[in-house]
Amino acid sequence: MSSMLKVVGKQLKNHPALIPLFIFIGGGAAMSMMYLGRLALKNPDVSWDRKNNPEPWNKLEHNQQYKLFAVNMDYSKLKKDRPDF
Repeated sequence: MSSMLKVVGKQLKNHPALIPLFIFIGGGAAMSMMYLGRLALKNPDVSWDRKNNPEPWNKLEHNQQYKLFAVNMDYSKLKKDRPDF
């Protein structure tokens, strides 16, 4: 593994125009992994503990935001429009 990193380092020294490519690809990979982690931990469709919480989507409050980005939506002003389970 270290020999491969040495080869990449030599290539970057010989061709400095590749540095932005490595930065953007690395940043994109890191952001996609962080988003997948957020989906796995925060999304109510994912159930990690089936015995204690088999249906996590039923425990959401009516004014709780779980989306990453909401355009023109104020979740604190929503009224409850679903039954209790």
